[in-house]
Amino acid sequence: MNPNYDFKGQVALVTGAASGMGLATARAFAEAGAAVVLADLNEAAVKEASEALNASGHETVAVACNVADEAATAAMVQRAVSQYGRLDMAFNNAGIQIPVSDAADEEFEYFEKVHAVNLQGVWACMKHELRQMRVQGSGAIVNCSSLGGLVGAAGRASYHSSKYGVIGLTQSTALQYAPRGVRINAVCPGTIVTPMVTSMFENGQLDRERAQEMTPIGRLGSPEEIASAVLWLCSPGASFVVGVALPVDGGYVAQ
Repeated sequence: MNPNYDFKGQVALVTGAASGMGLATARAFAEAGAAVVLADLNEAAVKEASEALNASGHETVAVACNVADEAATAAMVQRAVSQYGRLDMAFNNAGIQIPVSDAADEEFEYFEKVHAVNLQGVWACMKHELRQMRVQGSGAIVNCSSLGGLVGAAGRASYHSSKYGVIGLTQSTALQYAPRGVRINAVCPGTIVTPMVTSMFENGQLDRERAQEMTPIGRLGSPEEIASAVLWLCSPGASFVVGVALPVDGGYVAQ
């Protein structure tokens, strides 16, 4: 049984919101009464997602945004504020994977690309979200790190370094902004059945049976389970939770 949240009168922003964990979280915020700004690089898909939520009686708007572009990220946040007058919650979820590689052979372009989205993108989102939240004196931000921000994996050094970086960014900024009424935390998903992970199963980058065997709970996670963690971190129930990197991984890092 999931707890019920009342976010009426509040505004949430979710990046990577066209599918997977982002869409599940945007839907959960909307169902809890928040007005939601859905942002994604895929303009057609994010518009479709927003329209579906609006057709169900929710209040959402779609924004096309490449979080690797700081100007686009600033415009995204400004759109949220100009549309709704405030910003109370943000889930900085947009992220990408890159092919498995020997660290000695990996092309610089892959390292640069994964950090531009996964780390620089989170930095840019937080920067502009905080400019609004510090004026309000309130807010909650959840950054999407990963199981890969807590443990290493051979062949994935660049991806993991981007996700480790998100945790450092989260903790340092959380300490700076906690006295100002803004709580910042990170969520660290394990293997979650999203379109990105499904494509990794299909192209052989990840073995589904092995991933399930490595998860103590005996199954893979769902996007809705990540959404539940994000909403809790943004809720009054987590009012004393600051700077954590919360594993939502079926017990993987407890082994």
